[in-house]
Amino acid sequence: MNVVVDTNVVVSAAILPASITRAAVEFIRTHGELLFSALTIAEADKVLRRPRFNRYCSEKDRLDFLALLVDGRREVDIAHRVTACRDPGDDKFLEVAVNGNATHIVSGDLDLLALHPFRGIPILTPADFLTAVGAHP
Repeated sequence: MNVVVDTNVVVSAAILPASITRAAVEFIRTHGELLFSALTIAEADKVLRRPRFNRYCSEKDRLDFLALLVDGRREVDIAHRVTACRDPGDDKFLEVAVNGNATHIVSGDLDLLALHPFRGIPILTPADFLTAVGAHP
């Protein structure tokens, strides 16, 4: 199982340890492989540094969580560009999925979810992903 998670999933999992999103990310980490690109890692790092998340947990805890994810991931080189999402900023997740032979994309972003499935790759919310893989939330 090779799974792309978008930035909103990473952020939610980082700041809400008891969430379904965190359960989905942990399931992927233990049963599959997380796929990232340099661009998706950079975006997650930038967003996790935002002070507005300090009310949930410290910046250090958020960045430590990202480091844990990045340590257990496969960085995908982007050979084939994708321009398919109504939000062009989300194309980078589709590129990781296509270039990394992803089995799933996990997202809470409506612009990505609207493309389900994309080139045969299911795009699912964290809860729907857990249901699809038999790890009911």
